[in-house]
This record gives sequence, C-alpha cells and structure tokens, in this order.
Amino acid sequence: MNSLIANILYNFLIAFGMIIGASLFAGFGAIINNQPPFKTMLDVAQGIKIWAVAAAIGGTFTSFEIIGSSLFKGEMRSIAKQVVFIIAALLGANLGFSVIKLFERCGSFWFS
Repeated sequence: MNSLIANILYNFLIAFGMIIGASLFAGFGAIINNQPPFKTMLDVAQGIKIWAVAAAIGGTFTSFEIIGSSLFKGEMRSIAKQVVFIIAALLGANLGFSVIKLFERCGSFWFS
C-alpha cells in the first residue's frame, strides 16, 4: 500500500511541476521577448495540461495498455489503480494551472 501512495504522490507532483515549471520559464521567455508574461504563462499552462498528465502517468499508452489487459483478465484492482493515477495527475495539472491563474490575478497588485 505504501508504494501505491508514493506513486499517487509522484503522479500528482510530476504533473503539478510540469505546469508550474513550463509556465514560469515561458514567462521568463516572454519578458525577454517583450511580451506579456502572465498571458503567456496562462496560455502555456492551458496548452500543456494534457501533456503533463500524459507524462506523469508514464506516457499515454502505458496506462491504457494496463487497463485493456486488466479488463480482459478481470483484474479490477489494476484498473482502479490506473484510474487513481490518472485522477491524481489531473488534479496536479489542474492545481498547477490554478496557481498560474492566481499569479495572473495577483499580478495587478504586484506590478501596479
């Protein structure tokens, strides 16, 4: 059970970190290119959410292969684990996007 919780945490934090990291670096690039950083950060965060989830679960086809093979074998526990991993990654990506939206909303207070 300890390994299950660790994998859930890894999936969540990998997706969260991809969104935050990519958005922050895109913001730095926008500053260098004299573009609006918060808008760029939001656009990047929105655009890579699905890719962050796919990377967190180990690629798009790995989980689906496990779900497919488990479905035919009747192993519902494996299917449930994969669904939980996907949900954890989705939560991490959405929380990362929410943090970037919070940065954008607070930007007017910080830089006005």
